[in-house]
Amino acid sequence: MDKINVDHMLAIEEPFIKAPLEQLKRTVRQSQRQVERETAQVSAVLKTLAKGGDGVATEDMAETLNGLVGRLKALRENLEEAKQEEALLIQRSKQRAADLHELSEFESSTHPEFQRWCRARLDRVLIDYMLRSGNVVTAHKLAATGGLEHFADYSLFSLVMSTERELCEQHSCHGALQWCAENRSALRKIQSPLEFELRLQEFIEMIRVSRTPEAIVYAKKHLTQWSDTQLPRIQRAMTLLAFSPDTRCPPYKSMFDETRWEQLALEFRSVIFQLFNLPAQPLLHLLLQTGLSALKTPACISDDSTEHNRNCPVCQIETLGRLAKDLPLSHHVHSNLVCRITGERMNEDNPPMRLPNGYVYSFNALTEMAKLGGRVKCPRTGDAFAITDAKKLFIS
Repeated sequence: MDKINVDHMLAIEEPFIKAPLEQLKRTVRQSQRQVERETAQVSAVLKTLAKGGDGVATEDMAETLNGLVGRLKALRENLEEAKQEEALLIQRSKQRAADLHELSEFESSTHPEFQRWCRARLDRVLIDYMLRSGNVVTAHKLAATGGLEHFADYSLFSLVMSTERELCEQHSCHGALQWCAENRSALRKIQSPLEFELRLQEFIEMIRVSRTPEAIVYAKKHLTQWSDTQLPRIQRAMTLLAFSPDTRCPPYKSMFDETRWEQLALEFRSVIFQLFNLPAQPLLHLLLQTGLSALKTPACISDDSTEHNRNCPVCQIETLGRLAKDLPLSHHVHSNLVCRITGERMNEDNPPMRLPNGYVYSFNALTEMAKLGGRVKCPRTGDAFAITDAKKLFIS
């Protein structure tokens, strides 16, 4: 009865363990590419000096060599920083794996250590939610209080937040395009058009401020390379040259719309979460939906508000009901009757009672109501009946 289903609990923890591993892989690849690029350039310069060494002045050769030494020193500093980042990610992965391994050591859900683990897990989920929402300071405090600093992906979410601010507030694609250049091969694998959308937005902004010649040059350099997959959109974008930013023509009015910046921010967030195996929704929402899916009934989605149960979280359409909106109805093998008035479960100690109008409420609710005058009033229809008119209901 109290046995822990480890497999089910681990199913939702996959992003928790994969995120630092994905960050580690990308950090290693970036360091490797940087080393290959710098060493290739240094080697090319050295070969050139070796071939024409006799005709090069000593002062010029010394200046060139000093420049190469400076580049190599800068490379070493960058690699040291990357090494520290890699060590942090490795340590983070080990700690997360150890945290999940603890599940196999708990014998039942009533074990005190399992309760402690669940509390830490809740803190992790809240930290994830806060980071996604931009509440970084609060997330830091919660992580520090619970000793969970290594379980929060600060750098990843800081990148997302800073890039989104740059897109939405500064209307600049610089940071997002730089990130796309560093992750171009990964974006190609998932066939993401994010870089094209960013390039298209820069083209649109040039037209908005009447930099037409520059926009044409930009389109030839950055948009035409997407002609194999985005030709219709490129053609429509080039037609923008004939329209002003205040046009009312629907296809082109939407391209000039400022809300495109918000769409780009959402697209960037979606793509980076996909690359790092993070769910589009916060883990807090996923866990809440897991519980809400077991509670959703046809009454919860009824247009008649009198069918809603005040104690049912799914019926609270302005709060948790929003999370349950797209969830399927729960499947109950054994029905549970819940009183509409009190929200209590109806059973042998609190049997269901049927009023003459066909509506059913619990014995306790009707008894409490009948204390004033011996009559009960149906909250749905307003009909009043004597308590003796209520009949005990037997359901088979």
